Amino acid sequence: MDLTHDELAGIVDLFGALSRDELLNALSELAYREGREFEEAESAAAVDEAVDGYHLVEYDDLLVAGPTAFPTLPANAEDLPHIMDVEERTVDREALGERTRERLRADADAALEDGDGDRLETLIDVSYDVEAWSPVSLDEMRADLDRRG
Repeated sequence: MDLTHDELAGIVDLFGALSRDELLNALSELAYREGREFEEAESAAAVDEAVDGYHLVEYDDLLVAGPTAFPTLPANAEDLPHIMDVEERTVDREALGERTRERLRADADAALEDGDGDRLETLIDVSYDVEAWSPVSLDEMRADLDRRG
């Protein structure tokens, strides 16, 4: 199933948050509704890519639509709440923002260590998205990255 990262975020956002297993189950349901075979490994890889790009953010054992996502529902996704036995969830936005800040910092440090300037520039751009998405400030982190990068 070829869904965009924004569509994966849209499915997650429909419920507020989903575990990886729940998201893969939702993707399996959508594949079934479209008469397609579900490719679990391919879908799991797409979820990993969405997390890597901050379209999805991990919070405890849940995935939440992330700061770079523009959540969009794929075809037939509006039926998922009726099909799946998952209640709508909410997460603490401040705690989510703090956890995302920590991950962004770790990713930026890794990019600096690896000499990956392109990844570092991407992460600096993501930092602005994180600030718009959650109640955290990343000014100090950006200033540090500019000095070190």
